[in-house]
Amino acid sequence: MESCSIELQFLEGKTIFITGVTGYLANILTEKILRVQPNVKKLYLLIRAPDSNSAKHRFNNEVLKTDLFRVLREKLGANLHSFIEDKVSLVPGDIACDSLDEMCREVDIIVNSAATTRFDERYNTAISINALGAMHVVEFSKQCSKLKMLLHVTYVSGEKEGLILEKPLNYGKTLNGSSVLDIQVEQRLVEEALKDLQVRQATGKEVTLAMKVLGIERARLHGCPNTYSFTKAMGEMLLGHFKEDLRLIILRPPIILSTYKEPFPGWIEGMRTIDTFIVGYGKGKQKVAIGGRDSIADVIPADMVVNSVIAAIIAHQNPSSHTVVYHISSSRSKQLKLDDFIQIGIDYFKKNPWIDERGKPVKMKKFHLLDSMESLHKYIGIHYMPALKILKWTNSILCQHLQAQYANLERRINDAIRLAELYRPYAFFKGVFDDTNAEMLMRESNADDTLNFDPTTIQWEKYLMETHIPGVVKYIF
Repeated sequence: MESCSIELQFLEGKTIFITGVTGYLANILTEKILRVQPNVKKLYLLIRAPDSNSAKHRFNNEVLKTDLFRVLREKLGANLHSFIEDKVSLVPGDIACDSLDEMCREVDIIVNSAATTRFDERYNTAISINALGAMHVVEFSKQCSKLKMLLHVTYVSGEKEGLILEKPLNYGKTLNGSSVLDIQVEQRLVEEALKDLQVRQATGKEVTLAMKVLGIERARLHGCPNTYSFTKAMGEMLLGHFKEDLRLIILRPPIILSTYKEPFPGWIEGMRTIDTFIVGYGKGKQKVAIGGRDSIADVIPADMVVNSVIAAIIAHQNPSSHTVVYHISSSRSKQLKLDDFIQIGIDYFKKNPWIDERGKPVKMKKFHLLDSMESLHKYIGIHYMPALKILKWTNSILCQHLQAQYANLERRINDAIRLAELYRPYAFFKGVFDDTNAEMLMRESNADDTLNFDPTTIQWEKYLMETHIPGVVKYIF
């Protein structure tokens, strides 16, 4: 514990700017710093809000009052409010706003975790936040006279197999290597598409759908599974290309789960990709999914990611213009197979059935893991399409009196196919993320439990059964 305390001294008296506050990871990072290093000078927290009062309201309700801050509230008691007033300064708006001049003279460290994480986000929105937002961060960073480093949290995954190295992304080079990525061309495509939709007087719903479709199409053309990972790749490229002599640290976690230990086990906010199965199956609404039994469920607890952020900040306190990439991943050193994840979920709800709103335990159904999209279409054709056809026929006879029931079933079928297609690259993922740099960081930081991010210390079945799934049930169900 003593060595870790010495390491954390680096944060003493430092001013840290964190973007993406109210987001899952940024909230845990904020809580951790305030709890383990109360002598930090200042945390500037960027919150998307129109003014200071709105930012304060969001921070109090969406961050400070959540269960995540329970340990800090208990630790400080009546002194919490004055402590927060002294240590935290809220910045309303976004990184492109003009009111950051004073702050840029004070900031020592920037942690950029701002992102829109929807896989099928509108392309114009995703480019604005994930790509151009990163560009604004690097431009602001270059104005900060005291800045020691910029740490950027990202997630970049193609659909390739084999070992994925801890290397920076080259500007303009796609993940599949089959084309050249010109980010300005992508921006023009968005602008032209929006103009065309405006000329055609498209409805808001039509614009949203068109932008979502365009994003997925462009992502897959360039070797990315979805709009989120594609625009995050753009952002990383822009950072690397325009950083000049900035110290840049790229940190790439996989799917982030609930907290492993800190501030307490099982905290989670918002549904992670892989948790759609837990929620759907646990509530008795899902009995089928697609995926390869040997596919790798590359996941990591949220507090381990936050620990790695702090460890990387401490390790890179000496000036350098070198870019370092860390994969905070479990796929190489502590693999969890998708089939095992699903079986653990099934076993959990057999022992601990969810009690529904009527006070009755949900009966667990036999679960089917299908090995392809073709198998899913066949399954739907056998189990759901006959009912849909009968409902359609009956609805026509009864003068559309069953229209709501018909539309609901049709929507559920279409949603199931859409989500399966969206998650397909992850359900059949065979890649392994090299974590050699992350292992070196672990050794250099001499991390005990306070900064532990070693995936080999995780017992997956125990963590999922006793921590993660109960957390999902408590905070998301």
